[in-house]
Amino acid sequence: MFEVDLHLHTTFSDGRLTPSQLVDLCASRGLKHIAVSDHDSMEGLAEALEAAESHPDLTIIPAIELSTDIPGSEIHMLGYFIDPTDDDLQATLTRFRDGRFNRGRLMVERLQEAGIEVSWERVQELSGGGAIGRPHVAQAMVEAGYIQYPKEAFDRYIGRDGIAYVERPKLTPEGAVDMIVRNGALPVMAHPTYSEVKSARGAVKNLRDTLTELKAAGLVGMEVFYGDYTEEQVIYLKGLADDFDLVPCGGSDYHASGNPGEPEPGSVGPPVSTVERLAGLKRDLAGQAH
Repeated sequence: MFEVDLHLHTTFSDGRLTPSQLVDLCASRGLKHIAVSDHDSMEGLAEALEAAESHPDLTIIPAIELSTDIPGSEIHMLGYFIDPTDDDLQATLTRFRDGRFNRGRLMVERLQEAGIEVSWERVQELSGGGAIGRPHVAQAMVEAGYIQYPKEAFDRYIGRDGIAYVERPKLTPEGAVDMIVRNGALPVMAHPTYSEVKSARGAVKNLRDTLTELKAAGLVGMEVFYGDYTEEQVIYLKGLADDFDLVPCGGSDYHASGNPGEPEPGSVGPPVSTVERLAGLKRDLAGQAH
């Protein structure tokens, strides 16, 4: 088991555990440092931090995950040590969550047009008032009996090439890095290559060129120790991280999705030295601000 997991989701985006449940699970699995990194939302952080008070050996890094657009694909950007009091960032996140809501509704309509009777009301219930994501649509399809696992929805219906896929407003990768930097947080590229468990997510094309551009924009790290990555993938990504002087980050990307083979908190993660490097970079930023 690992002591660090820097990629976790709660019911405030598309995870199925509340922040308190997630924190308790991580503590029970022996984790010492975690990041709650919901999609386009920081609303679960206060509950997570409060829950962590019952686990003095567990430290939470406040984080967020942003989706960004590139031609024909997308890149996800994590922001560590995020400041939730940033009004400009919150305004952008509100716009993104509205976009997720509208996209979810349109996806359900397309599914219904294809004869797949999924309830929009149920999708909203599954979101629990958080940011609506495609996993909520997938879970509603499971409940309705159209598929066995949520992953099948992405593979067949709501992935980028699926019959019910709908785009939504997103930043560019450089725009996300800039927004995270202006917040005083640390931008890190998420899951840069293919994941078997999440087969709808491909590799970032021209990764070396992309890293060159994002490093110039302020990128400080990339996920290396991620989810179900193979040893060969980890070696390749660690080499790239070293070449670009990026902090090698990672985690399970746990959603409690119910998909077979989903990595669980503590099953994968970076070394404690990663947290130390991130904390050092944050201290440097704080010193520059003063």
